[in-house]
Amino acid sequence: MLNDPVKLPALKYYDLITAIFVAVLLISQTTAQKIVAFGPLNFSAGILLFPISYIFGDVLTEVYGYKQARRVIWLGFVCSGLMSLTYWLVGVLPAAPGWENQDAYQKILGVVPRIAMGSLVAYWVGEFANSYVLAKMKIFTEGKYLWTRTIGSTIVGEAIDTVLVMFIAFYGVLPVSLLISVAVNIYWAKVLYEIIATPLTYVVVNFLKRAEGVDVYDSTTDFNPFRMEES
Repeated sequence: MLNDPVKLPALKYYDLITAIFVAVLLISQTTAQKIVAFGPLNFSAGILLFPISYIFGDVLTEVYGYKQARRVIWLGFVCSGLMSLTYWLVGVLPAAPGWENQDAYQKILGVVPRIAMGSLVAYWVGEFANSYVLAKMKIFTEGKYLWTRTIGSTIVGEAIDTVLVMFIAFYGVLPVSLLISVAVNIYWAKVLYEIIATPLTYVVVNFLKRAEGVDVYDSTTDFNPFRMEES
């Protein structure tokens, strides 16, 4: 057991978890443009993958600690910003003669600055809230009852994420009643996703703790999200 170590031992799977986390984040943001129907309910297709980013966020904080999760959250933020900037820049560049897909590109990958900003802000605040709550709950529960931490942190993080992205991106565009309805549907779908995935989270967390030989408790960690420390 490691108690807020200055330096973690050599890690086998941290880079892999980081890569999957960022990939899931970018893919979910790109696919979010499509609205899909599940029975009578309509959702952004991004909901198929985006909640997984919170599951990986839980795994990162639970196993490697808040400091390591903080690095990955910032990495995801920078990559998302670069993706949005690139999509926007490509969209405003003049199309070559004979290339007739400009409208299709703009409809699918075209970046609306307000929506892009809402997504980035919501991701950043929501992920840090999720990681902070889980790390604090781990200390409070003395490492027991993992399910309370994964679900509890998701309830907080996803609530913040959903409210911010919906109101920054769509307030004044959609009727308030519809905005609230969509936000509530998306929020509970994300939380349900986490609950269903809890057994798998247990398997992954337990495997990583054994394989990596780490189980970090952030009892003396500085939770300032802007403080970047050496691992």
